[in-house]
Amino acid sequence: MSKAPDRYAVLGNPVAHSQSPFIHAEFARQTGQHLEYTRVLCAMDGFAEAVRAFAASGARGCNVTVPFKFESAALARVVTPRAALAQAANVLRFDADGWLADNTDGIGLVRDLQRHAGVALHGRRVLLIGAGGAAAGVLGPLLEARPALLHLANRTADKAALLARRHAALAGSLGVQLSAGGLESAGRAYDVVLNSSASSLSGGTVPVPGSVLRPGTLAVDLMYGSAARPFMAWAEAHGAVARDGLGMLVEQAAEAFFLWRRVMPDTAPVLQRLRRHLDAAPAPKP
Repeated sequence: MSKAPDRYAVLGNPVAHSQSPFIHAEFARQTGQHLEYTRVLCAMDGFAEAVRAFAASGARGCNVTVPFKFESAALARVVTPRAALAQAANVLRFDADGWLADNTDGIGLVRDLQRHAGVALHGRRVLLIGAGGAAAGVLGPLLEARPALLHLANRTADKAALLARRHAALAGSLGVQLSAGGLESAGRAYDVVLNSSASSLSGGTVPVPGSVLRPGTLAVDLMYGSAARPFMAWAEAHGAVARDGLGMLVEQAAEAFFLWRRVMPDTAPVLQRLRRHLDAAPAPKP
């Protein structure tokens, strides 16, 4: 009898929409890894119990999605520097001598921009909209890509300033000009504009004026599918190059896969298959 596959899952609430099982099945097929990957819906007040139960069942690790990323690092014995800086983790590895927590969102975004969008961030002017969990997860790796400047714009300016202060030492060590402010003072004509705000999830309007763009600006919504379409349409109407967060999703999953399996998959064909898979899926019922 063949050995049972190693088990992994994504835990969150909601979680039925997650494309992680598709992505990790593609990674496993490509690399010859023997594993299965599922979804686990957690009660809003039962995340820690759900993770412990999943680990106790013999699982090897998990991804963590909203709204539990801020809780997950506290369950681990070892927290990577990037997860500690973000104060959030989206990956847990269930090591026998203690769990490890990591955050792969930021490196996933940077790799998508550089590998798939073909935009090097070094020396660029970057605007990051939002100062919540998504922004916290990506800010450190964005700074490590050494843009000339990175400005945080958020509805609550104090929240953006707090996030900037937490990253000030890293920005200073890398020679990156890091600033923060409200949406009304977002600036003008950036090379790269990244939307990590809740506007896409809530169906709200784009929270910054079109003047943050210029012709050819790369404008990326960290969401994908229908949630990202209004931002992308707005960006294209202003002459920008629009992109969704699907590539980031695949790249952050690849980094988690490497953390668990010590094998790095080829992400380009998986991203292509995922886009075809989503295009072929039936539209949700109203």
